Amino acid sequence: MNPYVQAARSWIGTPYLHQASHRGVGTDCLGLLRGIWREVLGEEPEAIPPYSRDWSEPSGEERLWRAARRHLCPSRIEAAGDVVLFRMRAGAVAKHLGIQARTGAQASFIHAYSGHGVVESPLSTPWRRRIVARFTFPEV
Repeated sequence: MNPYVQAARSWIGTPYLHQASHRGVGTDCLGLLRGIWREVLGEEPEAIPPYSRDWSEPSGEERLWRAARRHLCPSRIEAAGDVVLFRMRAGAVAKHLGIQARTGAQASFIHAYSGHGVVESPLSTPWRRRIVARFTFPEV
């Protein structure tokens, strides 16, 4: 099994907690990604400054997308273990992340979702329409 998917699945059931990144205690979508990075790759590449729930919507800055480009590798092929970046509504900044768990007809992704915690969700048409970028983790 893909090590990133395996790590992400170990976080399922962790409650949602804004700005947190502690398996079993609390995490948000970025915290989930950070936790997976630590478990598979080691130390995080940079300190994460405090961020609001709206990310950078008022300013329109794509902060999360820029950070992903700094530390992850762009991908055009759908694969298990990909980091998937979502825009939650048309015209808004990209502010949600998940890890693709399965591909094909039963495609799914693992994400920390407000009100639900860390869950594995079908990568349904409504979610697919929100994808703005895909990345792979860097080679170790």
